[in-house]
Amino acid sequence: MEGKMILTEEPIHHCEICSKNFLSSWHLNKHKQSHTDAKPHHCGVCGKSFTFNCNLRKHKMIHTGEKPFSCEICGKVFTNKGDVSRHKVVHTGERPFKCEICSKKFLRNWQLNAHKVAHMRQKPYRCEICDNTFMSNTNLKKHKMIHTGEKPFTCEVCGKAFISNSNLRIHRMVHTGERPFNCEICGKAFPRRGQITRHKVVHTGDKPYQCIICNKRFSSNSSLAIHKIIHTEDSQFRCDVCGKAFSRKSDVTRHKMVHTGEKPYHCETCGKTFSCKGNLRKHQMVHTGEKPYHCDICGKTFASNGHLTKHKVVHTGEKPYHCAVCGKSFSQSGYLRLHKVIHTGEKPFDCDICDKTFARKSEVISHKVIHSGERPFQCDICGKTFARKNTVRIHKVVHTGEKPFDCDICGKAFSNKGLVTKHKLIHTKQKSLL
Repeated sequence: MEGKMILTEEPIHHCEICSKNFLSSWHLNKHKQSHTDAKPHHCGVCGKSFTFNCNLRKHKMIHTGEKPFSCEICGKVFTNKGDVSRHKVVHTGERPFKCEICSKKFLRNWQLNAHKVAHMRQKPYRCEICDNTFMSNTNLKKHKMIHTGEKPFTCEVCGKAFISNSNLRIHRMVHTGERPFNCEICGKAFPRRGQITRHKVVHTGDKPYQCIICNKRFSSNSSLAIHKIIHTEDSQFRCDVCGKAFSRKSDVTRHKMVHTGEKPYHCETCGKTFSCKGNLRKHQMVHTGEKPYHCDICGKTFASNGHLTKHKVVHTGEKPYHCAVCGKSFSQSGYLRLHKVIHTGEKPFDCDICDKTFARKSEVISHKVIHSGERPFQCDICGKTFARKNTVRIHKVVHTGEKPFDCDICGKAFSNKGLVTKHKLIHTKQKSLL
């Protein structure tokens, strides 16, 4: 048919610079512009230049606010059709490009090709400034911006600049409030898929990354890397009071409050003060009843990840912390520290009223109610008040009739451990009479 261009299946137009082939001379000529520095298409608003007119048209929508392409699932609008296609995987989760070596899946074919280089362990692209090597030319170009300070991608709302377009897209969610990635356990939403992975350890308590020097465990490799700085001699963050080393400046600042006694964070409900914001957030769960950390074995929930980790040893029976003096084992390092004062006789905590000394800080707090007469712990059944939280728990068995403590000699049950100890005297007296 006249007037219609017929394309053969074989590529017939060859780029002599990069050897890429094209089906038409128009596509070849358009491609060749990518090898030149020419950017003949200029934005009349901000002056930015582009190689292709189509890129200029897309750019102008930043100034006009035009977003003609919408997602038919959620209604979100975009400046170009490609952004809609990329966005849709949020709903479908589709990743059609699969690595035949490790089975990892990708959204785009170029992402798969870039990933394959990781299996070959090749980094053929070298930075001529610092000699760092990279697996792709794209990563090298991004890296070079560290040396040049170039940040070509600018947020049209606040003007903040970024090295890559992907970082700009993630940043824009600050303004739009978009959080497309949801945790299927608690429903919490995040702007990035990687943040969900890190968040999920909140529910599992999983800490797969271990420090080979002190055996401390971490939920992410980045947290472990930050921690390792503590063990190096060149740690630049040290407390000028006690000399303790930290991996971050913010950690030193928080630590110094131990020496100053400063507690700038206040609970609006009960007025209790805290030295760091994280401790305040944990405390507020006492008032809200929130317990976001789940044990995957028994389903019990906890207010903090630390409490979940401590609880899990109930199921495993693991006691990795050993006393070097008597060989006794403990499930937590804190229990071992408390135990050691039995051997040392150390009692570093003093009552500032009567000067009595104690091995633990909690014992001082419990002791002080003798002087104040304070009874802050109340039974929610009968209203009776107590000086200690543990006493409330012991008291409650009066209402429930529960007797969880058994005599291992005769099997008789009791409501508290103290009664079992007293009862056992009966058996010891009987033995002495025989």
